[in-house]
Amino acid sequence: MASREPQINRENVSRAKDRLRVVEARVGRRWGRLFWLLIGPGILVMLGENDAPSMLSYAATGSQFGIGFFIPFVVFTFMLAFVAQEITVRLGAASKAGHAELIYQRFGRFWGNFAMIDLLFTNFLTLVTEFVGIVAGAGFFHIPAPIAVLLGLLAVSSAVVLRRYWSWERLILALASFNLVFVVVAFLAPVSWGQVGHAMWSWTPLPGGWNSNTIIMILADIGATITPWMLFFQQGAVTDKGLAQKDIRWGRIDTAFGATLATMAAVGCIVVTAPLYIHHMNAGQFGAAQFAQALVPYIGHIGGALFALGIFDAGLVAAVAISTSSAYAFGEVAHQAHSLNRSVVEAKGFYAVLIGVAAVAGAIVLIPGFPLEMVVIVVNVIAVLTMPPAIGFLLLLANDREVVGPHKSTWWLNVFGIGVGVFISLAGIVYALTVVFPHFTL
Repeated sequence: MASREPQINRENVSRAKDRLRVVEARVGRRWGRLFWLLIGPGILVMLGENDAPSMLSYAATGSQFGIGFFIPFVVFTFMLAFVAQEITVRLGAASKAGHAELIYQRFGRFWGNFAMIDLLFTNFLTLVTEFVGIVAGAGFFHIPAPIAVLLGLLAVSSAVVLRRYWSWERLILALASFNLVFVVVAFLAPVSWGQVGHAMWSWTPLPGGWNSNTIIMILADIGATITPWMLFFQQGAVTDKGLAQKDIRWGRIDTAFGATLATMAAVGCIVVTAPLYIHHMNAGQFGAAQFAQALVPYIGHIGGALFALGIFDAGLVAAVAISTSSAYAFGEVAHQAHSLNRSVVEAKGFYAVLIGVAAVAGAIVLIPGFPLEMVVIVVNVIAVLTMPPAIGFLLLLANDREVVGPHKSTWWLNVFGIGVGVFISLAGIVYALTVVFPHFTL
């Protein structure tokens, strides 16, 4: 692989300081500190994927289907997400290059452009839904939509002020940790935890069977867990953080830890909205901003406020992560500086994309009459339909010895990776059948 920017600059100096702390912790066998220094990209990508449309999809799932089939199904989808994201750790640490950059280098401009269009299209649509969640969550506290959008843009712009990957990562990690509020709120819900445990191991049949509505919800929940932007973001973050090949094991732990936390929050969201199903209050009766109000009779005003705050925070964190994902990809393809260790002067294009895409997405949400609730579900479905090509590129790169060297995928990692690609492709085919045959059932 070609070396990048061998000259000494602010980006390299900042990253070298971070690496020095890692070396000191490793030499001193301070494993707790080493874990603290190396975690970040995996937790951020997993909790970032528990974004506003994802949590609203889980809320719709709980209110339409209650506690049953979807709890173990969501756990399963996060296992699939881990399989995909583990590969990005190896790719980033071994190649020191971003995902978009590798696709252009290994497959040429045509496929590079294809991957970029796929990414930017889904990223932008998803960003719109993040601001939907930000506005929805803020609405519970009577915060006007323009103010909520401005708060989202301020969070995205924090990278400009911090000018340091480490500081930015710690700030966003702190925000992302609030996703666990859905676990706290779940304990306020009037549900039987014995029933939750039974559902986890029994895979209760779907109420009403497998029809077009349940298939769309299944796809929405898959899209709530696995999306193209995650691949580009985590590989870019691993590279920007400066993880080395000897850190790959810690990167896997980081990703597994993030997947575990995200699964807990997702299951908590389904549990807390299950009373709406029990009392026959279908989610179709509520707009995104009204979920929290609908839950107040069952979890109290404090519980409803925490739920709304969780949706707001989920949109905030994901808006930051997805904007950064787009900026990383742009910088890699345009061969321009693309690091959070750079200043605005040094990386004008990078920061212009980072803030610009968020600003446009936020402005769209403010358009009167914009179909916000419909977009939330549709975007997650689109994420599933655009994922198979992304998985294909990922698997090819993971088996390219010139890219990953000794960290090339083993046969069993390939089995898992191909399994993820086949599962997502089949999900897309089933969805296509429901579109062509509206009364399609399994």
